[in-house]
Amino acid sequence: MSESHNDDNSKLKSTIEDKLFLDKYKLDKQSHIEVDQEKYKTDLLKAVNYICPAKVYAHSDEKNECLVSFENCLECGTCRVAAPDYVKWYYPRGGFGVQYRLG
Repeated sequence: MSESHNDDNSKLKSTIEDKLFLDKYKLDKQSHIEVDQEKYKTDLLKAVNYICPAKVYAHSDEKNECLVSFENCLECGTCRVAAPDYVKWYYPRGGFGVQYRLG
């Protein structure tokens, strides 16, 4: 009985990365996310780099711009709330994007 209890605890302790690993993606060559780099540069907080659960956005010190890894997008829309002035997010084309799996 205690083994069953330990199994339940290990499921509860899984990280966000463990959960993201369960998702399946059908990748498109065309990005469904656009960043207005000039407006991004004027944002002092650059919250979009920190708020995305899938880490789609990253700041490039070298180019002083926002790098977008659209392939990782969970389509949650958080970026639309965090940075509506410079992030343009659209649903991926039909048949592409994330496919959630229960785990």
